[in-house]
Amino acid sequence: MQRISGPIVTAAVAVMIGGVHWARAAPLTVQTAPRAALAHIELGRPTLPPLTYTLFCLRYQGECRLRRFFRGGPIRLTEKRWADLREINRVVNLAIAPARNELGLAGENWIINPARGDCNDYAVSKRHELLQRGWPARVLLLSEVVVDSGEHHLVLLVRTESGDVVLDNLTPQIVPWSRTPYRWVRVQSPGRDGLWAAVGREGA
Repeated sequence: MQRISGPIVTAAVAVMIGGVHWARAAPLTVQTAPRAALAHIELGRPTLPPLTYTLFCLRYQGECRLRRFFRGGPIRLTEKRWADLREINRVVNLAIAPARNELGLAGENWIINPARGDCNDYAVSKRHELLQRGWPARVLLLSEVVVDSGEHHLVLLVRTESGDVVLDNLTPQIVPWSRTPYRWVRVQSPGRDGLWAAVGREGA
């Protein structure tokens, strides 16, 4: 197992919950790789990224540098890659203790592998760890959504040939994007560095 920096929580709970929206953790179950074709999210017009993403890129320039291999489509979801997704989602969810941001935009700092953090920190940490394992940046897309309470939330969207799936700190399950209970706002553009894209239609 690849080591991820930050304290590892060894409590009996399956997944620690954090971020802008609090929810009860579901029991951790063993997942198998999706076999049926899943829908791909429809990306619309280019849009500016969140200001906090721009600040993140100033702090972690290597995470946001121009990448010549941005061309190409979704990645083939092999059993090895599916194992990567499950492991990273589980380990990062356990490694970061949840800490709610009470300061609003002034308190937003997207940090990779902090000891404590909110949804933004979980999402950028998962993306970082998958990049470290050789995953192409074009398929690892930070995504802004809105939860039932109206609060904004950050998740990691992974584009695969089998469909787009979501890594989320609010659940231990990796699910198709269309099965999340969120309203989708904008997603990192897979082909244009620095820009994001508005979502063409909402999730189910």
